[in-house]
Amino acid sequence: MESYKVTVTKDYIVFASAHFITFAGHRCEGLHGHNYRATVTVEGELEPHAWFVFDFVVLKKIMKQLCDEIDHVVLLPTESERVTVQIEDDTVRVSVDGKPRYVFPKKDCALLPIPNTTVEMLAKLLSARLKTEMDRQGATRVSAIEMEVEENFGQSATYRVTYA
Repeated sequence: MESYKVTVTKDYIVFASAHFITFAGHRCEGLHGHNYRATVTVEGELEPHAWFVFDFVVLKKIMKQLCDEIDHVVLLPTESERVTVQIEDDTVRVSVDGKPRYVFPKKDCALLPIPNTTVEMLAKLLSARLKTEMDRQGATRVSAIEMEVEENFGQSATYRVTYA
């Protein structure tokens, strides 16, 4: 079986967001921001009659949309054992280890189904969201997605998932 890879990284596949992460024990870093950049590689067999793995134009459009959804917001984990996110009308209250920490306007937050807002978890989340959208677009021959999220020059994490 043959397999091909296509990779997309563009100056507009970026998001500038605030976050904080929790560490082992009772450590929690302060709120800060990054100018994130995503790079995605999609692997699979060629689509019949088109002779490509997945259309570059569509892949770039999906990635831009996914990044735009988390651009210029505070990234908050909703599956954390230590971070509690409560929505009250148009307000999001965040506590860590039961202690109040932040209050944000809801419109300025992205509530993400991840346990921590590390680049590893952001890469995994973007991969899952990309796969869902590619499936919706009719991609049937994708065998792997590799997502790299860079939070600072020379500082990134890569997540790779394969499909049967």
